[in-house]
Amino acid sequence: MSEYTKPLPKPTATSRPFWEAAKAHRLQLQQCGGCQAFIYYPRDRCPHCLSDELQWKPVSGRGRVYSYTVVRRAATRSFADKPYVLAIVELEEGPRMTTNIEAPPEMVKVGMPVTVCFDDVTPEHTLVKFKPA
Repeated sequence: MSEYTKPLPKPTATSRPFWEAAKAHRLQLQQCGGCQAFIYYPRDRCPHCLSDELQWKPVSGRGRVYSYTVVRRAATRSFADKPYVLAIVELEEGPRMTTNIEAPPEMVKVGMPVTVCFDDVTPEHTLVKFKPA
């Protein structure tokens, strides 16, 4: 494996369970014990009801492309290797995640069904991405 030169996540106490699950190739999100909503991105309180009763739960990893763009002109050199798809995926459980779609840009469409995949970019870091279902 060549050296990975792109930015890597820096887990916090709040986000660490998300990244640990990703490393194990599992997708899990916080679920509010008050209103039962699934939440993404990891945080200390539910954005819907402000409860702090949040638990980590496995989710399906299935969703649809809500929106996307093809990045052809990277903001930094570390992303200049090729065009890539930056997307917002709406998960079956409700939350929307910003992510990459692992598919040729011309294949991606709004509403396209996708499923989670995991990219082990270093021995310590796994990124959550999506691919066509």
